[in-house]
Amino acid sequence: MKTVVNLTQQSVIGEIESVLDTYPYHPYQQAFAIPDLRQELIAFVLSRIPCFYSAMSERQIPLVEAETENLLNYKFSRKPLEQQLHLQNLIHQGICSIVQEKSDWISHHLCETVQPGYEPSHWFG
Repeated sequence: MKTVVNLTQQSVIGEIESVLDTYPYHPYQQAFAIPDLRQELIAFVLSRIPCFYSAMSERQIPLVEAETENLLNYKFSRKPLEQQLHLQNLIHQGICSIVQEKSDWISHHLCETVQPGYEPSHWFG
């Protein structure tokens, strides 16, 4: 039995994590740790690049996941560095777009997650 594997999605998720690591924890990393926003960012990027799929047996999947970058570099028409820069640019665009579009929702959601013990004390005026 074969399983269809989205080779592009694995690469995009890894690149999103790398790009988000360059952003400040608050509010960017914190906001995109929310599963709905993370999925929206993944969808934003995937909808703007070609996706590659492969049918594989269950035994092949772990091997292919480790080689996804090499397969994508081979299949994309762009050169590897140009492809990576294009992908990173799309991720930055997605982050900006989602943060702008959902700024009120993000602010409200992140404020709810603040622990009372971490809020600044009003005792010290």
